[in-house]
Amino acid sequence: MSSPSAPVMEPDVDEDVRVDRPYVVIVWNDPINLMSYVTHVLQKLFGYSLEKATELMLDVHHKGKAVVASAAREQAELHVFRLHEHGLWATMEHDT
Repeated sequence: MSSPSAPVMEPDVDEDVRVDRPYVVIVWNDPINLMSYVTHVLQKLFGYSLEKATELMLDVHHKGKAVVASAAREQAELHVFRLHEHGLWATMEHDT
């Protein structure tokens, strides 16, 4: 004897499936670190040229923040951790 089976229900799937957006890593201005130190850290951690690191540091200084990297979540978390290890104020958020 076979038992009646329940109807198969398809899971609700969002039709608007998005590709996982990368995260951006943001360095924020602070009253502690010297501009030359911020430039040095950006060169050391990200391999930026002196010119690129200086440009980002000036954005931090004048605009209050700068996006210094874009990466998958785990890599962005590592960047933030390493920036914190160097005494910089950094956060990450989804790229818009």
